[in-house]
Amino acid sequence: GFQIPLKLVVSVTVAVVAVYQVALLLLVAVVPTLQIVRAGMSKDVVVLLVQFGLVPSEQPAVPGDMERELRTVQHFLWALEVCYICSLVLCCLLTCAMLLRSLSMHRSNLRALYRGAVLDALPRALRPSRAALVGWAAFSAFQAAFACLGLLIQQVIFFLCSVAFTFLVVIPLQAGTGSPLFGIIRNMWPFWLTLVVAVLLQHLLAHFQFLQRHSLHKELTNRRALDIITFLLFPINVLVGVLAGVWRLVISGLYNAVHFCRLDISLLHRGVETFDPGFRTYCHYLKVEVSQGHPLLRAFCILLLQPSPPEPPALPQDTQLEEGLQLVHPKPPAPGKVRIRRIRARWWVAYTLLHNPSLTASRKTALADPAANGAQLSVPRP
Repeated sequence: GFQIPLKLVVSVTVAVVAVYQVALLLLVAVVPTLQIVRAGMSKDVVVLLVQFGLVPSEQPAVPGDMERELRTVQHFLWALEVCYICSLVLCCLLTCAMLLRSLSMHRSNLRALYRGAVLDALPRALRPSRAALVGWAAFSAFQAAFACLGLLIQQVIFFLCSVAFTFLVVIPLQAGTGSPLFGIIRNMWPFWLTLVVAVLLQHLLAHFQFLQRHSLHKELTNRRALDIITFLLFPINVLVGVLAGVWRLVISGLYNAVHFCRLDISLLHRGVETFDPGFRTYCHYLKVEVSQGHPLLRAFCILLLQPSPPEPPALPQDTQLEEGLQLVHPKPPAPGKVRIRRIRARWWVAYTLLHNPSLTASRKTALADPAANGAQLSVPRP
């Protein structure tokens, strides 16, 4: 079966260990500090928070016992600690899942290159070069660095999102008080209703008025009405486009943050994906792996180095054995047939290697060229 290269397994293992260590450092550096702050919270600090309006109080102008406000502040700090731990666990799980997902992509890419296919990001010549060797040497380090940096980015994003969701949705619902987010949404209900009605109206008109149904296909009809509706709904579509642009920004940011640790895919467009240093290093790694560890080349070398087995000795003939027992023991193949099969198999391997374009640089004619080997031509003596 297919075997994943050892360097790839080592790279993923090192990346997982590095992610574990970074996550442990983040946990040890923040959680004990939050616990110390929560345990040492005093009423003076609570009064200051109440005066700034950060903590709800029944009588903010008249500081009283402040026991209830103190418990509220401690509850807020505990919620902050829970958000931090949950976001860190989620980031670790996503990073490990992306690293495991990259293994299957590595397998698919290597198998495609072994079969002779060429990826779009790779040049057709899979010969090793200076940049390819540097990329192959730095692949493991890049994988660990990108995984740790991706973990930090995900931690910041998910922690902020979880804190916003907790303090704007969960805690107000738990306390039974009004949330500022709910107030903004409630005050802007005409705006949201207008957008929803405009989008639904366009879909309904497109389905019932602007598409003429036939037996096999649909055709456009009522072009003048379509132009009028497009002109009238242009301002509303601008607002819808702004919301769609914000949603696109959020989705692209989350996608890039989650897939930041993967080197087998580029976070840039297909035309400029070579400007991604991680993806370029991965492409160079594939070039070296395919050119130096092709399974067909290794099988051919094993066949060449394998000594020919000695001919099996002839079995002693025993006339006293029964006929049924003689039929149980299979007859050994003739030595001449075994030799013919071995010769035919070696010729098939040689024919396959001869017609493999990725091994052109390793042939005798290319190796005999001094310029191809990097040797300098000596000046002939007069």
